[in-house]
Amino acid sequence: MALLACLAVGAKAQQADSTAFRAYIYNNEYDVYMRINFYEQDVVIPWQELFGPLPGFLAKNGNSNCWIVTDATVDGRKAELEMVNDTGSDDLRATLTQLNDSTYVLRQGSGSTIKVPNNNKWQKLPGTLTFIRRK
Repeated sequence: MALLACLAVGAKAQQADSTAFRAYIYNNEYDVYMRINFYEQDVVIPWQELFGPLPGFLAKNGNSNCWIVTDATVDGRKAELEMVNDTGSDDLRATLTQLNDSTYVLRQGSGSTIKVPNNNKWQKLPGTLTFIRRK
């Protein structure tokens, strides 16, 4: 009986891990969001279908510019990302960490700084950015 209980707990933990990085997450302060599926890597960027299915992307509401997640490696509640802007001129490595069921933290690592359009200018995003999961 104890073995069955352990297996059930293990299955539930595995199920939670398999959905941690399949999400729509949003940062209200900078009006940016990420659509991600690091498991099936089947995210298609609206208006940029030419890139095909990908692990995900980061974008700002109201424009078509984005940062593409070209590679994602998941290890528990942390994912190592390689990202490039949609023109291919900037790239970086980053980590995305799930703190709990609804909160994620993106940390920019080596490479370029993520910039998004804001009032006809490029706005640099901070090195650490918190996102909240939305349905």
